[in-house]
Amino acid sequence: MNDLFASAPRGLEGLLSDELRALGAVDVKETRAGCSFRGELETAYRVCLWSRLAARVFLSLGSFPAADPDQLYEGALDVDWAEHLRPEGTLAVSAAVRGASSVNTHYLALRVKDAIVGQFRERSGVRPSVDVRRPDVRVDVLLDRGQATLAIDLSGESLHRRGYRREGEQVEAPLKENLAAAVLLRSGWPEIAACGGALLDPVCGSGTLLIEAALISGDAAPGLLRSYFGFLGWLKHDPDLWGRLIAEAQQRRRAGMKGVRPVVGYDSDPRAVALARGNAGRAGLAEVVRVERFGLERLAPPWPAGSLPAGCPGLVVANPPYGERLGTVESVRGLYVGLGEGLRNGFPGWKFGLLTAEAELAWATGLRAQRSYSLYNGALPVKLYLFLIGEERGRREREGHAPPREARSAAKPPPSTPAPPGPAGDARARGAGAGMFADRLRKDLRHFRRWARRQEVSCYRVYDADLPEYNLAVDIYEEWVHVQEYEAPATIEPERAAHHLAEALEVIPEVLGVPGDHVFLKVRRRQRGAAQYERQDSTGRYHEVSEAGCRFLVNLTDYLDTGLFLDHRITRALLAEWAVGKRFLNLFGYTGTATVRAAAAGAAATTTVDLSPTYLDWARRNMELNGFSPGAAHSLVQADVMAWLEEEAAHSHDVVFLDPPTFSNSKRAPGSVLDIQRDHVALIRTAMRTLAPEGTLLFSTNFRRFRFDQESLADLSVTDITRRTIPPDFARNPKIHACWLIRRPLAERPFGTLSS
Repeated sequence: MNDLFASAPRGLEGLLSDELRALGAVDVKETRAGCSFRGELETAYRVCLWSRLAARVFLSLGSFPAADPDQLYEGALDVDWAEHLRPEGTLAVSAAVRGASSVNTHYLALRVKDAIVGQFRERSGVRPSVDVRRPDVRVDVLLDRGQATLAIDLSGESLHRRGYRREGEQVEAPLKENLAAAVLLRSGWPEIAACGGALLDPVCGSGTLLIEAALISGDAAPGLLRSYFGFLGWLKHDPDLWGRLIAEAQQRRRAGMKGVRPVVGYDSDPRAVALARGNAGRAGLAEVVRVERFGLERLAPPWPAGSLPAGCPGLVVANPPYGERLGTVESVRGLYVGLGEGLRNGFPGWKFGLLTAEAELAWATGLRAQRSYSLYNGALPVKLYLFLIGEERGRREREGHAPPREARSAAKPPPSTPAPPGPAGDARARGAGAGMFADRLRKDLRHFRRWARRQEVSCYRVYDADLPEYNLAVDIYEEWVHVQEYEAPATIEPERAAHHLAEALEVIPEVLGVPGDHVFLKVRRRQRGAAQYERQDSTGRYHEVSEAGCRFLVNLTDYLDTGLFLDHRITRALLAEWAVGKRFLNLFGYTGTATVRAAAAGAAATTTVDLSPTYLDWARRNMELNGFSPGAAHSLVQADVMAWLEEEAAHSHDVVFLDPPTFSNSKRAPGSVLDIQRDHVALIRTAMRTLAPEGTLLFSTNFRRFRFDQESLADLSVTDITRRTIPPDFARNPKIHACWLIRRPLAERPFGTLSS
């Protein structure tokens, strides 16, 4: 059995893991932008030939420590390269670095290449030459926190290159083939094709969606058209095995294409129509892929009424321009409006899959999405919206997801439940207030979405009580939305506040472009004592989101907080930067998000302390999600923090994160009551005992009336870094938290302390 890895665009990991298992892979594990798995050589070949989603397939040669270039060179020499490559063969080396590192990837690849050719020259006097385009063997090196992994790239070049496109002859901004396949799989095309349903792409461009759809419905391996794979010149390649797999795939294609219903594409651009027809011809699908020149004003099903199976009419799938590379959002809005009108009029009961980067364009269709998926078109975040044309509102009311419209103004959904979806339409039609809220939310979305894309942030606050009448915070967690209603002042009548909330809950899904059941509501009321930390629901439902290359589990229903404090995004980044090679301590560790960031950055060791078994289990799951197993290097401790600190060895940590709750009265530690205003001096002094002489403690609190007792801590070096740690999406609310950097006085610190 070989250790293997298949890479894929972000967002496809779940689909890819299912596909790999269907192809015979075992021990499949999802990671960021791919899946690791195990399998025989036949399994690796099948993935190269049959995967519709993978970009590359790597066969691992082993891992070793590589703290510096010399150690990397020596580790590469330990591989017997004569087992993989002829001395007179051709070679290419590519490199990647994961985690915090300033290593130049070109230099990394160069050192591995030097080791390989040096080994051949020393043994035989002949060395391989370099061919970066189509080498006999392509070697991949990954450096991850001082550990190098070498692998053979069995794909040779990205598997999305099926072989039916001609370079330089495509429409602008074409869709990659593996992303097109993912759109079709998520849209339910395999099931629709199996029952005899139809497919139409009304803005088909160069025909990628059409061709991938025909390959799926005809059981055709996407790799059959390729003339090059990375294993063809590899010395361990088995030509007989590969030949049998090719023959099997050819036979399956011949059988699968018999009786396949043609897929149809329209485009108003004659050049696009010609390109799509040419691509289909090179794919051997000229009889299956039919492309016509039509504009959206003539949009209608190309099949006569009654010719499609009952209950299985078909799928409309589209990747229209969305104003990123092909104009502006406003310049293409009319296209989406026309598309929605044509679909409502001519395609009742059909499914519709729409890929776009702009939620407001999805809502310009006038249709209501049932669900959406976050994907990436290259580096651009996009979403796939799925619709059932003509039945969205009726289905929801039949299933009891939404009360009648006239009852909604007085209805207030309970905390920790999905917000009820409202009907599609213009928010302004509901009244001046709803229209004003929609306009403000739309403006905020445009601003913060651009900022989030530039910063590669996928979870952020988009609205924060900007309008007093709509006293809400709206946070985006990738494809999910978390809404918090702040308690209304006593001067606001409860009925009026409930009316504004109901209006907002109708507007939010429309403006943000998410299904109504992806919006979750909670009510933030001023609580006494520990009530604010109590469980609100018990769904146990978690969603996986990303931050700076790390993955975290959030729970949008069961607790007032989600498990990921978005306002501490910069704080976590600072802690990760300081923790490289250091011993990191996370006190009141909550769900361990700061610990994960520190470990991912290369902390030498981490310790997370919290009294709650629920939060510690959550922290463990977050650590394991990112490849860190709790143990000696990364310990999770269930204990009362103050009691644990009294027992902890002095000077045992280099970086300490102290972020206590405002109030704690634990049932597990009777009599142990924490009041952060009263107790912060004693807590900080106790935590400072564990700090190494040159170490740094970061103290934070979200108690808005907190007053830091500088006088009682005058013997320490204290710097208020609050303004530095407030992210732009929380700048409207600068009291969301406060942070101080605390160290020993300069006279007590050795040379080489962490910079602030």
